[in-house]
Amino acid sequence: MTNAQCACGALRLVLNEPPQLTALCHCFACQRRTGAPFSANAFYSIDCVEISGVSTEYVRTAESGRKVRMHFCPSCGSTVYWRADASPSWIGVAVGSFADPAFAPPVMSVFERSQHKWVQLDGTVEHFQELPIIDGAKDLPR
Repeated sequence: MTNAQCACGALRLVLNEPPQLTALCHCFACQRRTGAPFSANAFYSIDCVEISGVSTEYVRTAESGRKVRMHFCPSCGSTVYWRADASPSWIGVAVGSFADPAFAPPVMSVFERSQHKWVQLDGTVEHFQELPIIDGAKDLPR
């Protein structure tokens, strides 16, 4: 089991399986959400997640036109997880919410068209200018 939580600990997730995917995203929405030049995201089957604590939901429209539902702690403001209408069986979790330097590294980097030029990634990461098609779904749940 792996645990993720917000900065104050009021919103927590227990994940009973390893992530199905760990990825970086350089889209402008993720840059604004994190306050950083990219987001680090772990994606899990919704069936393996136990959520405790209260979250506030912010709904935004993705580039696809579909909704992404961001859940953040109403006390400290940390965005801990999100759900995308395009991928209802997955839940995205902010890698930073695990506070684990040994967390699984990303296998892909998406929306590199808006990547900051000074960001350098090693060669083991698969690079995409846009969003790749994964398991028939065009939208990566980010």
